[in-house]
Amino acid sequence: MKNKFIKLIKVLIIVIACIGIQVGCQSCQKENNETHIPPPVIEPINVEFYLTKADQSILFTKQSSGISAYNENSYATINVTPSIEYQEIDGFGYTLTGGSALHINNMSSSTRANLLNELFRYDENNIGVSYLRISIGASDLDAAPFSYNDLPAGETDIEMAKFSINEDRKNLIPVLKEILTINPTIKIMGSPWSPPTWMKTNQNSKGGSLKPEYYDAYATYFVKYIQAMAAEGIAIDAITVQNEPLHPGNNPSLLMEAVDQADFIKNHLGPTFETAGITTKIIIYDHNADRTDYPISILNDIDAKKYIDGSAFHLYGGNISDLSKVQTAHPDKNLYFTEQWVGANENFEDNLKWHTRELIIGATRNWCKTVLEWNLAADSNLEPHTDGGCTECLGALTIDGNTVTKNVAYYIIAHASKFVRPGSIRINSNYISELPNVAFKTPNGEIVVIVLNNTGVQKTFNINAEDEAITTTLDAGSVGTYIW
Repeated sequence: MKNKFIKLIKVLIIVIACIGIQVGCQSCQKENNETHIPPPVIEPINVEFYLTKADQSILFTKQSSGISAYNENSYATINVTPSIEYQEIDGFGYTLTGGSALHINNMSSSTRANLLNELFRYDENNIGVSYLRISIGASDLDAAPFSYNDLPAGETDIEMAKFSINEDRKNLIPVLKEILTINPTIKIMGSPWSPPTWMKTNQNSKGGSLKPEYYDAYATYFVKYIQAMAAEGIAIDAITVQNEPLHPGNNPSLLMEAVDQADFIKNHLGPTFETAGITTKIIIYDHNADRTDYPISILNDIDAKKYIDGSAFHLYGGNISDLSKVQTAHPDKNLYFTEQWVGANENFEDNLKWHTRELIIGATRNWCKTVLEWNLAADSNLEPHTDGGCTECLGALTIDGNTVTKNVAYYIIAHASKFVRPGSIRINSNYISELPNVAFKTPNGEIVVIVLNNTGVQKTFNINAEDEAITTTLDAGSVGTYIW
């Protein structure tokens, strides 16, 4: 009996040892799978996935694979919390400069129609741009400076009797009308680069300041502009008071200090809009993130603040996180991101990463209702531009006659505009420095998550949203949009 008992004990020890070895091997295999081998694709997954690779081998294309149902692993996880909501989104898009309109309007009617449908129609096959910024008068990407009330030297017209938008009727207005037939709800923001030169201290399109004696006349100029565009069937949803008011070196341009902008709004523009029944939003600043003191100081003036919808920003200086300082100081006012240009001599990969991280993700995570790239189109010679205007600004499109080339800004905006429709709400997601991301809830109840692989190596990670967690992989520098 004793010997049988000893044999039984030995057998049990061997069995337990074998089980331990098997469990240990399974554990090693599991660890190996989590660390080195992406999980297999398990179909079906109720999530759509659009991808742009930094090497341009895939450009904003819907993927039939590349995501799998979540199984327990050690990868980083982006957790989306739809119940925590932030700002409502107005839209994503571009600046439709006079030069952009020129190139588009000069295309054949069929080619132009195809292009505008691809850009502005919202359906499965197109990117559905939902917001445009246009210049009030010329920007530096017009062939030459102009305003809507240019007069011979020594003349003035404070009643705006000679006001005319005829210059915009050549290209901009026809293109806008065609866009509006495709997308009647698109929102349009107008921004002036300069007032008429007769209103300025230096009588020149470049630099100078607005003379105080013409503040009322300039306020009337804005009203005339909004009314003239409305008569063409073009609603101006918002205006900024001045493009880059601290950069008087552009052509056209104007220096407008914060104290002067506050005075102009509270004593002239705001009351003039009110009297004329103008409901177009007034947005201040429209310049870089490094001078948040500018909009904050204006909003601190309660007499100016009552007329102001919010503040607009560019990112040629400062950090995108600085925008949240304005929201913290004045949480009842909106933020907009209105301009960033892509340099013609910069590479695709760097721009895809930087603009997606700082603008599509960064600006919206810092309360912006819009993200707009500068600008929609130029030709292969980067023209037109004014004497002194930008000579290196690469359009989202390069248009030479009827030939269209899509550039990096096209894909940057497409990753958001196609899915994050106006009325979408930014919702909470945890930020991971290697995987910057932002999440939205759309008006029809979809969840959209945009993710950038901000590293130099392939990254596998999880996204947990809508009770359906997935595991997915992005190559270095690539961008993915995921839709539940």
